[in-house]
Amino acid sequence: MNKKTDIRFMRVFCFVIVFLLGHGLSAQNLTGIWRGKRTQVSGGCYPEYSLELHVYYVNNNQIMGNAFNFFDKEHYTKINFTGRYNPASKRLVIIENAVVEFNVPNNCIPCIKTYDLNFSEIGKPSFDGEWKGHEMGNENICPPGKIHLEKESLPVFPVDVFQNDTLAQLQKQAQFKNREKEIVQTIVIDTNEVTIELYDNAEIDGDTVTVFVNNTMLLHKKMLTDRPLKLSFTAFPNMEYEVMMYAENLGRIPPNTSLMIITAGKKRYEMRISSSESKSAVVKFKYEIKKSG
Repeated sequence: MNKKTDIRFMRVFCFVIVFLLGHGLSAQNLTGIWRGKRTQVSGGCYPEYSLELHVYYVNNNQIMGNAFNFFDKEHYTKINFTGRYNPASKRLVIIENAVVEFNVPNNCIPCIKTYDLNFSEIGKPSFDGEWKGHEMGNENICPPGKIHLEKESLPVFPVDVFQNDTLAQLQKQAQFKNREKEIVQTIVIDTNEVTIELYDNAEIDGDTVTVFVNNTMLLHKKMLTDRPLKLSFTAFPNMEYEVMMYAENLGRIPPNTSLMIITAGKKRYEMRISSSESKSAVVKFKYEIKKSG
């Protein structure tokens, strides 16, 4: 390259570096626990609450998760949310959906909220912004307020595996027998995105399974075939996960057998598992972040 070409290359290179630094937070990097304060103007139940978000990455800068608004651990609301992050403007919009659980004073009504937040890397990475909303069960406007959140490593409330409303309702209505758990394998992974595929391991004979991750039902009464049953979820750092295959029937040829393929980042694990009317096959794993240096 001549001198002019070198200069042009360096300008482009520097522009790319600046661009990447300015857009360093993606929706996937939002995954995890964010905690801080939510204030409310006069007229609300409390002038200030603690707020903890459990954020699960989806794709295309979309997220979902659970929001815990709490005065203390006994008085709280747990609400599902969805959201979208714009890396260019560093703006995050979150919309709360269904109230999952709540325990609040009799004179308080849970508020279903929309957050409008902006990301900052000054000091500790954080989000600041405003919220507005309406009362659960009606359209009465809640007194609005402000939000400040910072990334945290440990939660105040237990971290769930995200479950949609349909499966949550099915799990409440279903009755499952207590069965012995048989641990097939324990795995350490180094990424938060996990995909599991299940195939019938032998002759396709009508085996049907329900699959749980940490006692949360993610597949319900699905038949094993030569095409994969797929489920994906977000793992949080330093937490243990338990994937359990519960046999709904044993097919024509007992026991209920399957090939399980777990993909975590660039790693792929294959294992053959078997469940019966007395035992459920379990695969355990833990997400550990690699230490630099």
